[in-house]
Amino acid sequence: MDDPTWGRAGPSRYPETRKPQNAGYREGSLWKRGRDNGQFLSRKFVLTEREGSLKYFNRNDAKEPKAVLKIEHLNATFQPAKIGHPHGLQITYLKDNSTRNIFVYHEDGKEIVDWFNALRAARFHYLQVAFPGASDADLVPKLSRNYLKEGYMEKTGPKQTEGFRKRWFTMDDRRLMYFKDPLDAFARGEVFIGSRESGYTVLDGLPPSTQGHHWPHGITIVTPERRFLLACETESEQRAWMEAFRKVVDRPMLPQEYAAGRALCPRVSPLRHEGAEATTTTSPEPASLAQHPDYERPVTRTSVRVGRARAPGDEARRL
Repeated sequence: MDDPTWGRAGPSRYPETRKPQNAGYREGSLWKRGRDNGQFLSRKFVLTEREGSLKYFNRNDAKEPKAVLKIEHLNATFQPAKIGHPHGLQITYLKDNSTRNIFVYHEDGKEIVDWFNALRAARFHYLQVAFPGASDADLVPKLSRNYLKEGYMEKTGPKQTEGFRKRWFTMDDRRLMYFKDPLDAFARGEVFIGSRESGYTVLDGLPPSTQGHHWPHGITIVTPERRFLLACETESEQRAWMEAFRKVVDRPMLPQEYAAGRALCPRVSPLRHEGAEATTTTSPEPASLAQHPDYERPVTRTSVRVGRARAPGDEARRL
């Protein structure tokens, strides 16, 4: 998908990134998409495994970071089509228990792959400390994850009498998020999808009395608190979403997933108000990385240990 702001991204050049990198530390510049104006600007990034954080700065000489991303809740995945650049990377993390997206790229393919591998190595260090009894084979699938499904659907509000609105949805493990635009920094709302044993299920179609949807292929997500009504444009999209939802619902919940659900909502099934701003199993090398022309198998280092990061606040606005 072409980004209409691409022409304002600045001159075509490499940000200054070729500084020597030490084990457990990485510093350099990446083109980052602005949260409000959608403009890509060069920003300084610093990854420190010892602190368990990724920081970025609005200026190279800035003393204080614009944001601090805890490695504990960080994920990175290649998104060239969404970002509109062959070396586009989407970084997500939790801020006040809301998902925050950062979209970056580098014009050098090897540089962005090196950043991706460095983030995975930092995650590996954190997980070794957080789960000291786990084997490397158990930890590797948790280093990064691809989304189960993304795409447009229509949704309605909690009263189910409001009109349906077209929104971009992302299924990230047990978090279903929706955005007004695929490149939004914050989700308009999030819902935790638990297991069938916890009272969650997904149904084909919408209740007979449902009105206001323009797309004909409905999906009903049933949670312990309420039902969420969604509509897909095509039958194939409906089937794909149903498959993604059922994979999650049919999977028993782990203890840490109960904690994540309670953090998102005390009763484990929220969807925050749309007006508010608001792991899991993958292959060791995600498909998007394996297909990257500059991919090299990551080397995980074990010499630096990071402390356990604190969990974010568990306040969440609800729809």
